[in-house]
Amino acid sequence: MNGTVDGFSYGLVTPVAAYVMACLGAALGLRCVARTLHYEQGRRAAWLALGAACLGCGIWTMHFIGMIGFQVVQTSITYNVPLTVLSLVVAIVVVSVGVFIVGYRGAAPVPLIAAGVVTGLGVAAMHYLGMAAMHLDGELHYSTPVVALSVLIAVAAATAALWAAVTIRGFLPSLGASLVMGIAVSGMHYTGMAAVSVHLDATAGHTAQGRTPTSLLLPMLIVPVVFLLVAAVIVMFDPVLILGDGEWSRGGRAGRREQPAPVEPSAFAPRSADPSRPQPHRR
Repeated sequence: MNGTVDGFSYGLVTPVAAYVMACLGAALGLRCVARTLHYEQGRRAAWLALGAACLGCGIWTMHFIGMIGFQVVQTSITYNVPLTVLSLVVAIVVVSVGVFIVGYRGAAPVPLIAAGVVTGLGVAAMHYLGMAAMHLDGELHYSTPVVALSVLIAVAAATAALWAAVTIRGFLPSLGASLVMGIAVSGMHYTGMAAVSVHLDATAGHTAQGRTPTSLLLPMLIVPVVFLLVAAVIVMFDPVLILGDGEWSRGGRAGRREQPAPVEPSAFAPRSADPSRPQPHRR
């Protein structure tokens, strides 16, 4: 018997909240990666890591906020805690790989495509790993064409996000890019959810070990949400965001002009008089 799947049991609350978190993670990630243009290698790595963590947390938070609204009418759903935590780790790690590739290699076609494919496949793996953490009285079945479409959307969204991170400058363009990224990431999630059907086992009792969505997901969401808010405070005090890329660059150049490099004496420059040497008589 097929179960009745409802992905919007709380109406528009969960998809809108999921979209907002996806946009927040994308916006913070884009600004952190853009910040690397103004720092040397050591600080660049720190900003890239912060940007990757923001993107990964935003994607994971979006996914599980959306999953709070997912239910099967005929059975309850529980979640395996280790698999749920592992999905968060996967999200951050794979996004970090893509961000560091483009952060050090730039948006050239080969590194960008490689980073986009790795990141997109990782995001899709995070999604389906989170789905595997679900336990219910039945089995989940997936439509292969729809799953393939969701993976393609994930790769395209990841590639576009990484390209935007290293090419788009300025606050308003980055904000617009983050809104588009939120649509793409949310679209991947709900496309993947559209591939799901549930075949119920009417003879089995619900004996799966785990925790309900509200008892597990809501407390778990607190940590990445707080992290994103703290990262937002850090980015808001970013001089590039406050002054703008152009003003910060001009300020940096002005600072460098205040400390000119020492000029080496020229071989043809006149030498200082040596009192021990006789000087030619001038008429």
